[in-house]
Amino acid sequence: MWREGSRGGGRATLAAGVALVSALAGCGQPDYSRRPPRPPTPLQITGVITEDRVSVSPNRIGAGPIVLIVSNQDATSKTLVLEGESKRERVGPINPQDTATITANVQQGRYTLRAGSDRAAPSQMVKPAEIVVGRERPTGEDDLLRP
Repeated sequence: MWREGSRGGGRATLAAGVALVSALAGCGQPDYSRRPPRPPTPLQITGVITEDRVSVSPNRIGAGPIVLIVSNQDATSKTLVLEGESKRERVGPINPQDTATITANVQQGRYTLRAGSDRAAPSQMVKPAEIVVGRERPTGEDDLLRP
């Protein structure tokens, strides 16, 4: 026998089931945040080697990845060395009117960018540039169109 009262109970059970499935469907959404978050976006720094000095701009930056592009405007080939905070990156020789790139992940501290010949005496080296690195830059998580 089928009674009128039992149909209403079936509807209530069906409605409760649909509500439960709907509530559980939201629990399985993926978490798109990265753990750990992306590093800061690489910062491009430019430099120039002249007859008497190395110049860099900007020379005060936040910690994180950098791409250092340096042009040799001197008449002789130079070797470029980035030193500081347990880091030493070297590139060269860089011919006159040519450029070189150093890619590094710098930490907070002071760095020196020197240029000279491999065979040059320290007195023949040009005046180095100093780069001051502060606290880490913000994450690149919200930068659009970045890898």
